Amino acid sequence: MKPAFEKLFGFDSSKHSVRTEILAGLTTFLTMAYILAVNPGIFSALDMPGGAVFTATALAAIVGTLVMALFAKKPFGLAPGMGLNAFFVFTVCLGMGHSWQFALTAVFLEGLIFIILTITKVRSWLLNAIPGTLKKAIGAGIGLFIAFIGLQNAGIIVNNDATLVGLGNITSGPALLGIIGLFITAGLVMAKVRGGMLLGILATSVIGLFMKDPATGEAITKFSGVVSLPASIEPIFCKFEWSSILSWDMLAVVFTFLFIDMFDTMGTIIGVHQSAGIINKGNEEIPGLEKMFLADSIATVAGACFGTSTTTTYVESASGVGEGGRTGLTAFSTAVFFILALFFSPIFLAIPSAATAPALIIVGVLMMPSVKTIHWDDYSKAIPAFVTIIMMPLAYSISDGILLGVISYVLCHALSGQFKKISITMWVLAAIFICKYIFI
Repeated sequence: MKPAFEKLFGFDSSKHSVRTEILAGLTTFLTMAYILAVNPGIFSALDMPGGAVFTATALAAIVGTLVMALFAKKPFGLAPGMGLNAFFVFTVCLGMGHSWQFALTAVFLEGLIFIILTITKVRSWLLNAIPGTLKKAIGAGIGLFIAFIGLQNAGIIVNNDATLVGLGNITSGPALLGIIGLFITAGLVMAKVRGGMLLGILATSVIGLFMKDPATGEAITKFSGVVSLPASIEPIFCKFEWSSILSWDMLAVVFTFLFIDMFDTMGTIIGVHQSAGIINKGNEEIPGLEKMFLADSIATVAGACFGTSTTTTYVESASGVGEGGRTGLTAFSTAVFFILALFFSPIFLAIPSAATAPALIIVGVLMMPSVKTIHWDDYSKAIPAFVTIIMMPLAYSISDGILLGVISYVLCHALSGQFKKISITMWVLAAIFICKYIFI
């Protein structure tokens, strides 16, 4: 069995444990599974059938994660991306007035372009052009970002019209459950219990059965059944609008999808590799980069055919890496759980976001050590690093954090007279990113 695992998933029996990889895959799935509930809700604004969107979301995750497992042999889960789905629905369709078929066509074209950029190694070239200082900052920034997501999901941090954000009601409901779960999970992790984050998620979910949500008066964790057959994707399968592919709107939408997806994926790959400590020392290169990018690109094309928005590599994969996942077996396990979710969706969707939030917060902690090696006494490096880190959670965007970090890196080095440390690629990227903010 193990030789087969080594060939299929890059599994090394002397370094890796099957049990650890499977637990890591389940942990990743549980922190990603919210997309199965969120996506149908977002697409309901377009009157797309919820059951079909649920199935399409799961299928996109399954295909993308399997390609990542078997081809790239990396421990990353893929699914339709948050933010990208909102851009699809609220900007392209509701804002610009286009049909969801138009938006699906844009996603499909974006995926094809990504495949070309990956095969020609343009994406890898762009990633390797990012200085080591920014790569370290990206890892920490993503740590803060996903911890912020966890705090929001639990209702610990909420919207405040006066101060943008504020502390929620932490004495009851999901916020209290999230805090309880955080200390349960923290205790398990500090005790070095194998699968501690997964056990924390499960324990918190069980506690949620006995706690009520003040907003609804119902239990926070609630079951609505056990088994259900997946709905057909026929109403949204391959529903493309080819008549508009040469329009300026299509060009703008494709470029925006391309831009956001590219830098979200770049940031996720850098950040999770930083947390796992598997970036090559010395040159800061990431092994197997082209294969990861190709898996991401293929998943986007497949997702568009199924009828959902851009599929991307999930930053929540860091939760599985935090549990020790290092090979494609972790991703394969995640894909298997997504397959099960198709038939046992009532059970999987019963796990509340307050129960997965503690895992995301702990993962944020695990991703912070990379800041130790940033030269904070050199302001030409420290300022761009800080901008990258702080803008990810505050702008609620991995890609904006990277873009602003690159711009500030070039400007700070130029202002300090360190022109030789700015590569031609960084000059070009900074110019493009500045134009992006001015004109897009």
